[in-house]
Amino acid sequence: MSDQEIRTEACGRCSMSAVVGAVSDDQGDEERAERDPFGEARIEVDESSIRRVSPAGFLSDLKDRIDALGRRLAYGK
Repeated sequence: MSDQEIRTEACGRCSMSAVVGAVSDDQGDEERAERDPFGEARIEVDESSIRRVSPAGFLSDLKDRIDALGRRLAYGK
């Protein structure tokens, strides 16, 4: 990747690639390829998997279910 060519992410990894770019300025192409956040060895997890293991995701789903139950009981729907 040349200095002219700057790639950014839409998924929230911008700060990571900014740090990787800052520390890899003096490295060669091979060393940069090993730390490329767009490379093959990145971690991609789908939302349903995160919701199963994340306490925040689990509690959010539980809250939604309790809200739906309360709504059905209160309004008869």
